[in-house]
Amino acid sequence: MKRIGVLTSGGDSPGMNAAVRAVVRKAIHDGIEVYGIYGGYTGLIHGNIEKLELGSVGDIIHRGGTILYSARCEEFKTEEGRQKGIENLKAHQIEGLVVIGGDGSYRGALALTEAGFPCVGVPGTIDNDIAGTQYTIGFDTALNTVIDAIDKIRDTASSHERTFIIEVMGRDAGDIALWAGLAGGAETILIPEVNYDIDEIATKLKSGLDRGKRHSIIIVAEGVCSGIEFAKQVESATSLETRVSVLGHIQRGGSPTAFDRVLASRLGAHAVELLAKEKGGQAVGLNNNQVVANSLRDVLSQHNRLDLDLYELSRELSI
Repeated sequence: MKRIGVLTSGGDSPGMNAAVRAVVRKAIHDGIEVYGIYGGYTGLIHGNIEKLELGSVGDIIHRGGTILYSARCEEFKTEEGRQKGIENLKAHQIEGLVVIGGDGSYRGALALTEAGFPCVGVPGTIDNDIAGTQYTIGFDTALNTVIDAIDKIRDTASSHERTFIIEVMGRDAGDIALWAGLAGGAETILIPEVNYDIDEIATKLKSGLDRGKRHSIIIVAEGVCSGIEFAKQVESATSLETRVSVLGHIQRGGSPTAFDRVLASRLGAHAVELLAKEKGGQAVGLNNNQVVANSLRDVLSQHNRLDLDLYELSRELSI
């Protein structure tokens, strides 16, 4: 291939810029021209495409968000919308596309590949919910953001002797809640993958009070229920006074950690290597610290499996 494109799609995640930088610089190093598609699949449909040079991606490795911007696009789910995108790619003589994003972005990449336009997916999402990779770009940064918030909230929880409920992102996957809860010493962690028993949680909280414990931290993934809703359940079951913190989009922002920068660099560069060999329809990932590639179709047919051993460990350590 002599000319490829790159776009970011769906929810942004820290490290996307590092991945874009890796794609551009690896491609130019290998003699391939790179074009950036601005605004995800929406930008592809509207032809918001510009050539990227080495300087285009200078000083972005440390920045959160994405310089290519991102959007969700219902029109691209239609055959007509995808055809518009392909026509714009052909108009710029772009032969392959690197798609950085999550599940929805991968589905668009697979549809393009099946329409005869080769794409490679790079996992960019804080939820860590993509199969075929142990870690997604942005997860580590989001995790550290949540841990920092837990540490600060614990200070005031201790001072006021209250139970704090912290709602974190994770509609379908509990990785952020589980990892942050374990690392932050939370007493209870609620994740979509495991049903909870409010009576069991109430018993645990009362047991803590009986032994002199005056505050507790409970982490709730948004896919389970809202923090406010769960706080009402806790107060009804225990008569304890609670406070709720919803971390929201703060989890998506901030400068990416060293881990996310290195991960993004490795995966972005490998995506270029695959396209250069005309191996479209692939998704890159990390397994046992080795960069790997799996078919987009296989990745989309699976669900990323949460480490339930970690969940059991968190229960054992929070007695």
